[in-house]
Amino acid sequence: MEVNSKMMRSVAELCAINGASGSEDAVRTYLTSEVERLGLSWQTDALGNLIVQKSGRRIPAKPIMVSAHMDEVGFIITSVDEQGYLHFAPVGGIDPRVAPGRTVAVNGHPGVIGNVPIHLLSKKQREASIEFSDMAIDIGAADRQQALEVVQPGDMAYFAYPFTQLGGNRFAGKAIDDRAGCAVLLWLLEQELQNSCTVVFCTQEEVGLRGAKTAAFSVDPAVALIIEATTAADNLGLSTADTVCDLGAGAVVGFMDRSTIYDRELVQLAGHLSREKNIPLQYKKGVFGGNDAGAIHQSRAGVRTLAISLPCRNLHTASGVADWGDLQAVMELTHAVIDHVC
Repeated sequence: MEVNSKMMRSVAELCAINGASGSEDAVRTYLTSEVERLGLSWQTDALGNLIVQKSGRRIPAKPIMVSAHMDEVGFIITSVDEQGYLHFAPVGGIDPRVAPGRTVAVNGHPGVIGNVPIHLLSKKQREASIEFSDMAIDIGAADRQQALEVVQPGDMAYFAYPFTQLGGNRFAGKAIDDRAGCAVLLWLLEQELQNSCTVVFCTQEEVGLRGAKTAAFSVDPAVALIIEATTAADNLGLSTADTVCDLGAGAVVGFMDRSTIYDRELVQLAGHLSREKNIPLQYKKGVFGGNDAGAIHQSRAGVRTLAISLPCRNLHTASGVADWGDLQAVMELTHAVIDHVC
């Protein structure tokens, strides 16, 4: 089965929305509209998590939570100088090297991240690591007063990159982590499931798994599936062991990452279902990264967790790259695991 045009449109629309950690309002508005269109009720909590009950054919003996996070990485404006430049700090884990020269959007206004031109740097300066404190956003303001007419400290800035269909089965865009996961959850809400579950669109993952922590406490699941995007470094000439996972090779399941040791039975179930249903599946090559499972598995008396991830190149940059076939594998495997958890 291939990803249909409706799912493609859902991913594209979600990726186009701006919503960094703590500023997920526009993403949540889109999602609640889609949930209401399906005739489902929803609720939010104090941190802005969106919680939806999805009825299945039976109520499982062990309550199931399925989650994805709404927030993306971005930048917060910290000050405006007399020349009208916006100084900023990262929201989430962004490599400073990917920022200079990038177009960004601040309150709907375009801007460009700049730093001291290479022509003016000494050899020692060129070889030094660049920091966000060396950069500023130019929105074309003549001075501080003009800049403050459209931007205030505390406002957010976002990478400005249009969602793009690449050659073959690949697509590119900002915020694939984790709007693709949000699209999978919306799709699940339209499916007939064997087991009832609680679907949670979480906030503030990129700054410390904060929404997932409060949501898991509230939902109190026995089992949690985390739908996420994960790093694929298969295009950079690294050794096979360091590529993490590969685009086009299916959904990704890990045994362990930097914050979670995944439930062995759930990992085995995912492997069994992938073979039985011919769903492409790959296992993460090593202990890398982390996701909301790091908070969820420690909630209350503990939660059995499994992360099902979409491989994505250039994670946390202006233009991640992913594969539609991998996304379809994530959809099918998530559905299958929900149906067979007991």
